[in-house]
Amino acid sequence: MTLSLADRSIKHPWGIIENLLVKVDKFVFPVDFVILDMEADDKIPIILGRPFLRTAKALIDVFDGKITLRVGEENTTYDVTRAMRHPGDQDDFSGPCHSVYFLNSFISSMDTCLDYICGNDLVGMVDDEVEEEESEEALCTPEVMEVSEIECEKEGQSTEAATPLELKVLPSHLEYAYLGEGSSFPVIVSSKLSEEDKSRLLEVLKVNKNAIAWRLSDIQGISPAFCTHRILMEDEYKPVVQPQRRLNPNMQEVVTKEVMKLLDAGMIYPISDSQWVSPTQVVPKKGGMTVVMNEKNELIPSRTVTGWRVCIDYHRLNDATRKDHFPLPFIDQMLERLAGQQFYCFLDGFSGYFQIPIAPEDQEKTTFTCPNGTFAYRCMPFGLCNAPATFQRCMVAIFQDMLETSMEVFMDDFSVYGNSFDQCLSNLDRMLKRCVETKLMLNW
Repeated sequence: MTLSLADRSIKHPWGIIENLLVKVDKFVFPVDFVILDMEADDKIPIILGRPFLRTAKALIDVFDGKITLRVGEENTTYDVTRAMRHPGDQDDFSGPCHSVYFLNSFISSMDTCLDYICGNDLVGMVDDEVEEEESEEALCTPEVMEVSEIECEKEGQSTEAATPLELKVLPSHLEYAYLGEGSSFPVIVSSKLSEEDKSRLLEVLKVNKNAIAWRLSDIQGISPAFCTHRILMEDEYKPVVQPQRRLNPNMQEVVTKEVMKLLDAGMIYPISDSQWVSPTQVVPKKGGMTVVMNEKNELIPSRTVTGWRVCIDYHRLNDATRKDHFPLPFIDQMLERLAGQQFYCFLDGFSGYFQIPIAPEDQEKTTFTCPNGTFAYRCMPFGLCNAPATFQRCMVAIFQDMLETSMEVFMDDFSVYGNSFDQCLSNLDRMLKRCVETKLMLNW
């Protein structure tokens, strides 16, 4: 969740406290509070917004400046004009709605416990006789300490990127370099760079290491406030639920590994009631060309199979989707701008599509079925017809001031260039810092 404030700044709340009871005059309402990190203000401990007004069935009289809250056949009226005229008069309790009770201890204790209680439903009982000491004791229960231990174990998984990775054989003009101790955090650099230039390049990469991902779990995700993929449907469409296609045991094993990997990374979640269900299919990954002998002892060119790729057949969903016509750049024009430059740095996004979230109301449309069950994506998967347009639009928005002058972007492929090594390195540093700011992760 992100909040856009009046000054157009974007804030990320710490979490949500659900069903906290708030007493207004003689009524008690269950309210969900979004906890936001802000400067303490004794005059405004909480802000009651439109969801509260809806719960309280509020009637707003703009002419008289009054708000009427209703519960059943009873109601109470709050004089907004009078309250604004005397905002600091704490001793005036003559009005029918004179106080909003709130557990201030929740605010003072958020720094230490919100990491453990986010996502759980908290029900706070607010009463005239409840004291602050009792509410603090309620937060310091042994159950919170147990959750702390579980959270620590999950945090330990973040060091997974430091474990050795499987490195492929590189051509002669490329070599591996490492940003961490030993052989941890590898990157691919040119083998023709001098030791001084290589050292300067690695220094820039180390400073901006947060822009590089080594595993799927490293992906942070671009903020939904910045870019969100939506699946808009045509005027006349019918949801389609397709059955799973038959897979041989080897393909089922490939699908199971892929599903478990996405579940561990939090990119998919189980779902059972989606109106859209698409089947999965496993296709071979093609390698380079080679020459093999056929049944007639003839030498024929063939592509070697290096592995298997799990794909989702979104054809029926794409047919019913309203098309996005955002233009993609022309390759020949990009090559013209790259021509004549002396130094280049080529990068690509780490599972680029997975870094863009899907609107919550559209996530169930991405549901796919496999032998392990039915799952929906939280992020933008491959195979959606408008995914390339959404991704290109997002990249153009991120690097708008750098395009055609210091870098080029085509989908998840990035080309940074310069007429000298210093200029190219400076452009690369600027580009990586922009990636860190927007949480865009690049492939190592």
